[in-house]
Formats: sequence, structure tokens, C-alpha cells
Amino acid sequence: MAKDNYGAESLTVLEGLDAVRKRPGMYIGTTDSQGLMHCLWEIIDNAVDEALAGACNHIIVTLHDDGSVEVADNGRGIPVDVEPKTKLTGVEVVLTKLHAGAKFGNSSYGASGGLHGVGSSVVNALSSRLDVEVDRDGKTHHMAFHQGHPGVYSDVDPEHPSPDSPFKKTRKNRPTELEIIGKVSPKTTGTRIRYWADPEIFNDTAEFSYDQLIDRVRQTSFLVPGLKITVIDENIPETGDESIDEMLEVDDNVIEQVTEENTSAETDDIGTSADILQEDSAEADESAESQENDAATQSQETVSQPVQPKYPHARVEEFCHTGGVKDFVDFLSKGEAVSDIWRIAGEDTYVEETQAVGDDGELHAQKVTRDCAVDIAMRWTNGYDTTMRSFVNVVETLGGGMHVDGFLQGITKQVRKAIEDNARKLKVNLKDSHMKVERDDILAGLVAVVTVRIAEPQFQGQTKDVLGTAQVKPIVSRMTDKQFGEMITGSKRGYKEQSGRVLEKIVGEMHARVQARKTKEVTRRKNALESASMPPKLSDCQPGNDDVAELFIVEGDSALGTAKAARNAGFQALLPIRGKILNVQKASITQMLSNKECAAIIQVVGAGSGQSFDIEQSRYHKIIMMTDADVDGAHIRILLYTFLFRYMRPLIEHGHVYSALPPLYKATYKGKDSYLYSEEEKVAFDAQATSKVEYQRYKGLGEMSTEQLWTTTMDPSSRTLVRVTMEDAAEADKMFAMLMGESPELRRKFIEENASLVTDLDI
Repeated sequence: MAKDNYGAESLTVLEGLDAVRKRPGMYIGTTDSQGLMHCLWEIIDNAVDEALAGACNHIIVTLHDDGSVEVADNGRGIPVDVEPKTKLTGVEVVLTKLHAGAKFGNSSYGASGGLHGVGSSVVNALSSRLDVEVDRDGKTHHMAFHQGHPGVYSDVDPEHPSPDSPFKKTRKNRPTELEIIGKVSPKTTGTRIRYWADPEIFNDTAEFSYDQLIDRVRQTSFLVPGLKITVIDENIPETGDESIDEMLEVDDNVIEQVTEENTSAETDDIGTSADILQEDSAEADESAESQENDAATQSQETVSQPVQPKYPHARVEEFCHTGGVKDFVDFLSKGEAVSDIWRIAGEDTYVEETQAVGDDGELHAQKVTRDCAVDIAMRWTNGYDTTMRSFVNVVETLGGGMHVDGFLQGITKQVRKAIEDNARKLKVNLKDSHMKVERDDILAGLVAVVTVRIAEPQFQGQTKDVLGTAQVKPIVSRMTDKQFGEMITGSKRGYKEQSGRVLEKIVGEMHARVQARKTKEVTRRKNALESASMPPKLSDCQPGNDDVAELFIVEGDSALGTAKAARNAGFQALLPIRGKILNVQKASITQMLSNKECAAIIQVVGAGSGQSFDIEQSRYHKIIMMTDADVDGAHIRILLYTFLFRYMRPLIEHGHVYSALPPLYKATYKGKDSYLYSEEEKVAFDAQATSKVEYQRYKGLGEMSTEQLWTTTMDPSSRTLVRVTMEDAAEADKMFAMLMGESPELRRKFIEENASLVTDLDI
């Protein structure tokens, strides 16, 4: 029940950082794992701000074994002199006041990784203890805090500080004296912040995510070229073996010129955290990155598992990239590249109305001219997945925003214009209303990183997921129009051939989308009328058995006749293909869709293809390749693997694709027939036989009788099926890239290297 005597005495007045502790969600969004990580981003991005200002080239993040986190940088160091208005040192202002504007002066934040730009003070308020050390003026300054309040800790062991140590709080409204704890070179500057997250604030379920940290550190190293970031996990013991202790993701061309531009300090003069690291270890082998196990297996085989490392990651992980967003796109790219990495970059200005504080403390509107730097890198690959990462300064905008909208607007406009100009060459009927390129067609296979750098960015919502500064959109759009337009039209030197391939891919995606839409309209068989739209050679199973239905893709009409007589029509369907289907490794999407065999498979499966593929709509639980046990049969199977891998990948991912394993021989021994599935089984059978064995070699499925085909290959109770995994399909795709791709040299090399291994040709 509400109080009747509601008055001023009912109001709670919060001072200092008390508001942060009372309502932490207002400042960090949540008090779960994400909020815990946001605090770390605040501290790291303070150091990144220094790097963006050209004052820092090395950041070290140390995860101590007591649960605390330390971030050290060799930037300018937090100011240690007295701020005139508050009469507090710059260190105390930064760490205890919800200050507005810049961290160290009148310039704006460059990184602003926290939720509201209030920075370290919020982290301080939400920590049970925070220690800061600043190297400036030839001295190391120190100050400690408990839950945001400055004071002095009495640690039993100064080498191992603890938030549980006795703490003497500084008296209210009194400045806290900066403690001098050491001397450094006058040229050495930097800041080290170590904090213990307060268990009173964060949920019991809040967990520190090492993977998130590494992802954030890696992306920052791409976004700030030349910045070295080292992560040290002291929870992992040091072995002394660099190949085990260290994982270095450092460009070979990282040189010392970065330090020449840094007027503050040498890279290795970073303080006590840096002493843990030996900077000269950059030449260590990068073999740790190559230790991924790519072995492909079949589901029915038992495979020995590799020995798992004792710890999930190396003790020290270091990142430094010099190529910027171009390297970032290269890192994100998967699959075969359709184009090189294209770059859009430039600067422009815009006018923004903002609030300014007058001499008397009053607020008034003021128009400010802002700089906007744009840097975009992109590449198309042969896949259909879209990978797009967007950033404002170094803050990732997961929901996009004005910079992404401007980029997409620009490329959509220019791609459509280029296709219209080359409609005849690309075989696009402009009079057909369905033949219009949509944005999804353009984005298929696109890998892009979109970044802008602006002062005081405005965000939509509390978590900085979406950039809201409206003036950024036309700037990015204009730059994209001009620079991307020159690339996609081929007018820029060196881009003509690439732009042609990109346009062909986009048009192919459009055709695939149109065809998929048409296919979906006729594939879902619900009555006899719809069934009539299926390929005439399809021998379908009875309706209503989708959960157990099997589709056998059969090689040739001869095998179809035997299989049709042998099958169980209740749940087994048959689709014959004529010889070898299209090699989709070399063919375009348009060529694939116009191929009768490929189109028939897409239509019969009934789930579409490419991006539009919906596994829930598949008419069959198992897709089984049933080909002859000879070289041609193996060739057809690989072609089918490659086709499904490219255009119906979820079928393989969910384990719905199989290969039938027909026998190679029928062995008649003492009046009894046995079936042998390999040459090894034949040799073993011969060795055990005490009298003559008669063999029948099955070159093709059509040589079997109905009973034999059912018993050996189609009967679920006695047959052998091999499940096709993603590794199998990827290997098939890789082999076809080599053996059936564009480069004849790869095929020649393969034949020369393996010719001596051929002992018996099965012709």
C-alpha cells in the first residue's frame, strides 16, 4: 500500500558513485555475463583511445589467478595533476566522477567502448577493489579504491593484493593523495588498472568469457593497425616452451616505425605487466595455428580421437595486424574467392547540433562540425552466407545502423545499374518483373567490414548495437556510390574481370531465388494433381511417410528397372539420373538450374536450394546415392556430394545424406552364396576356402537380380549405408576443385604423383 505521507523525506539522495551501485543496469545494461564483459571493454577501450590518438602501441590484458583483471598500456597516462574545479587529481576524477566529454582534455572519445562513455568510474563503482598505477614525470603513481571510494589498503603481502585486505576510506569531501611507489624513465608513460569485479553486484551465473575477450582483442587489432595486444592467462602455468605457452597472431611485416611515431615511450616500457612478457618472442613459430584436425571420417567407422590439450588455449596470446579492415575481411573469408578484397575509404564532414556548457554552467544548443572517416573492405566468395561486421570507432554495432544503411544503399544502387547496363551479356530479361536483383542476391557470399570513425557517436538504445547518427548515412552512401561504382562497372583499372564474376554470381543468385520460388510451389505433393508436376521418371513412395521416406538417386535406367521391382514402395522412392550430372564446381548457378538432372533433384527434394533451402520442407528423411561399384559410379557420387554440399548443405549437416554400399562380388562356395563388398573381403574369403570358389563380379547394379539388389543394397535390415558428413563433402568439393577445376596444372601434378599407385584399372 502506498504511503499517505509522501514528501521530500521519502526521497533518497545518492552521492558520488552510489547511483551506479544502486542501479547498475542503467550503466552496463545487465549484471550477468554480458555486463561483466562490458566492464572489461570499458577499461580496454580507454587504452584503445590512446592508441587511436597515436600515443599507445601496446596493450597487455592479464587475467590473474585470483580472479582480477589487469589492463596495461604505454599511452600518455591518466593526468596526475590537480583538476581546478574539483581540486582532485586527474586520476581521482577519472575513476570517481561520472564525467562528461573527454578523458584527458577537450577532445572526444575515439573508442567509447562502454555503454555511456562514463568509462572507468562505472567499473570502479562495480568493483570490490580497483588499483591504478600511472607512469608519468619519471614516477609511478598509485591509488586504490573500494567499491568506488578512494582510500588505502593494508595488504599483508603487497605482491598479492586482495579486496579482503583492511581498507581505510578517505574522509568525505577530501582529496586522496597519489602515492609514489617507484621511479621510471622520464620517457616512460602508461596506465595500469587492476580490478576485482564485485560479487555483490554481479549475478551468481555471471561468467567471464575468454572466447569473447579474444574475439574482441583480435577485431581491435584489425581495426587499429599496428597496435599490439597481448593477453596473458595466469591461470595456466608457464612451461618455458614458447611453442606451448604462446600463440602469436602477428603480421610478419610488423616493424618498429610504429614506435617512432609514438612520442611517449618504447614498446617494452609498459610497466610491471609488460615485464612478464618478452617482446622479442614475435619470431616464434606460428605452428599452434596449424594444429587443427581436418581428418574426414564416415559415421559408421570408429576413429581414434586426437589427444586433447590440457588447457583450452595458450598462456599468452598476442595479436598485431597492419593491414586494417582488409586483413579483417581476409580473416573472415571462407570458401573460394570470387573477387579480390575491394576497399572504400575517405573522409568528409557533417554539422551536428549538440549541447554545450556556458561559462555560467548553463546549457545551450551549438552547431559543431564533425569529421567522419569511412573505411570499408569487402569481398565476394562462392558461398551464399553473408558475413558483415560493422563498427563505430572500435565499438561493434551488432544491429548495424546508419553507416551500414548507407553502404547497402550504395552497393544496391550500383549493382542494379551495372546489371541493367550489361543485361544482354548477363542474360537478364529486364521486362520480366521477377528479374529484379534484390538485396539478398547481392549479399549472398559477401564478406564485408564497415567502419566509421566519428566523434561523440549517437546510438539507438542502451547497448550501442545500432548507430543513430543520421548524418553518417549520406556520407557513406556517397562514397560507396562513387568508389564502388567504379569497381563494379569495371571502369577502375584492374577490376573489369572481377566485376564480371561478381555480377555473374549476383545474377545467378537472383535466378536461384526465382527458381526456388517456383520449385516450392510444385514440390510439396499433397494430392495426385501435384504429383503430376514431378519429373516423369520419379517413382515416388506412398504419401504420409515423410519421417521415414527414402529417396534413392539411381545411376541409369537399367538399374532403375531392377530397383523399382526390388523396392518397398511404401517408403522408398527412386529418381534415376542419366550418367554424370553437372560439375557444379565449374558451373554457374544459372547453368546449374538449367541442368535437368540438378533441377530434378531440387524439385523432388522439395526444400529449395542455396539460401532459400528449408530442411523442414524436405520430402524425404534419407537421400541415398545408389551408384555402380566402379570408377564411373564413384565419379557420379562425388559429383552428387559436391552438388549437395554447394546447394543443399543442411541435408548433410543434419545427417540425411547416405551412400549405398553394393557388393563387388557374389561368392558361391559349396552351393551357398555370399556377398563381398571389397577386394580385401575377397582375399580373406579365398584364404579360408578349402575348395574352389565361383565369383560373380558386379560391375553395375543392373547385373543383380531383384532379390539380390533388395537383400544387399535396399533392405534396411541387411544393407550397409555410409553416412556422408560435412568433412566428406568438403573433401569431395576440394578434390573437384583440383581435378575438375580451372587449373590443369593441379590435375597434371595429381596424375604424375599418383600414376605409380595404379595397379588395376576397372574398365
